[in-house]
Amino acid sequence: MGDWNHCERERALSIEDGVTVVFHKVDSHGTNNSGNGDDSGDDERTTATIHLQNNCHVSCDYEDGDAEEAKGRGNSPEGSARKSLCPTAFCVRDKLAPREDSEKPKRCPGLGLFYAFLATVFFSIIALLVKTIEGIHAIEISAIRCFFQMLFIMPLLIYHKTGFLGPRDQRIYLVLRGFIGSNAMILLFYAVQQMPLADATVIMFSNPVFTSILAWIFLKERCTIWDCVFTVFTITGVLLIARPPFLFGDHRRSIEGNYNSHIKGTIAAFAAAIGAACTFVILRKMGKSVHYYLSVWYYAVIGFIECLIAISVLGEWKIPNCGRERWLLMLIAVLGIAGQTFLTKALQIEKAGPVALMRTIDVVLAFIFQFIFLNRAPTLWSLGGALCVVASTSGVAFRKLYVSSRKS
Repeated sequence: MGDWNHCERERALSIEDGVTVVFHKVDSHGTNNSGNGDDSGDDERTTATIHLQNNCHVSCDYEDGDAEEAKGRGNSPEGSARKSLCPTAFCVRDKLAPREDSEKPKRCPGLGLFYAFLATVFFSIIALLVKTIEGIHAIEISAIRCFFQMLFIMPLLIYHKTGFLGPRDQRIYLVLRGFIGSNAMILLFYAVQQMPLADATVIMFSNPVFTSILAWIFLKERCTIWDCVFTVFTITGVLLIARPPFLFGDHRRSIEGNYNSHIKGTIAAFAAAIGAACTFVILRKMGKSVHYYLSVWYYAVIGFIECLIAISVLGEWKIPNCGRERWLLMLIAVLGIAGQTFLTKALQIEKAGPVALMRTIDVVLAFIFQFIFLNRAPTLWSLGGALCVVASTSGVAFRKLYVSSRKS
């Protein structure tokens, strides 16, 4: 085969007939004498057409050239000298498919867990900021957060062209998600203001257990004996934190502040956990048929309207003081959007089990923040309750991880 000064390669892909690869070979032995006006004078152009079939039976057709120049040429059973089997290097299954896989970008291992960790840190900081703001009702804080969330989500909806209403058959679920989710946020902020930060966080963190129960009731998902055991552990942890007098008697004296406020905060946190569980069930019901930004949009709009009505009825509206309080309120809104974004990204590229395990760091951070910034040491009762809740939520996460690994 002569030396090649120029090689042009054309590739045509066909879904039905397989893959067709066209090679044009130009031998230019006398290109310097091409001035004779004949384009085909000394230039010998050879075109080789290779048909690659999906079953790896490959045939080569050579046109306008010497068939003997084809490497690895062999005579066909019919005695045709213009067709031969191509080398196995051109096999679609052996070469082309692995090359396409190698071109795909590899996902960074642990990226989903890192996103979950960032979301956990942001949510913990939000709870701390709500605890440090004094003189502003929890409903007003929720209204300000929803307002800024609408401002940030609106350009994203326009950019992704998702609309503001969503699919017709999913709007009822979007409304329920916005109403229940915003109520869970209000109740959590109220619980943080009424009771110790760590206790409110622990009770709120019990929502994965209630999610499994509600999914069994409404989505007909399987409920095992382990779900019942985890539920008992969760209720035990909540009782250790609340310490009702009919069970603990005088042990309630170690509770910080007014005991009535502590009970109100416990009930609010428990209701927030159930509300968060209902929200997760609704999101699971909608699945991927609704864009994530639409879900956050309904959450912000309905929550903002609800908070305005509630704060007007209660007469608790107060203009925040200039300086520190206003900056903290804006920071709560920004961190809330960032936390939801990172949590969603984590669930998109990582399984729910590892993400739920990473979220248990929220409880640890709540105790650390309470001790460092609020100068409040946790009691043994709170630590015991936190241990029960973390054990139950971790058990739910491990069970999901085990079931998903067996299915895969």
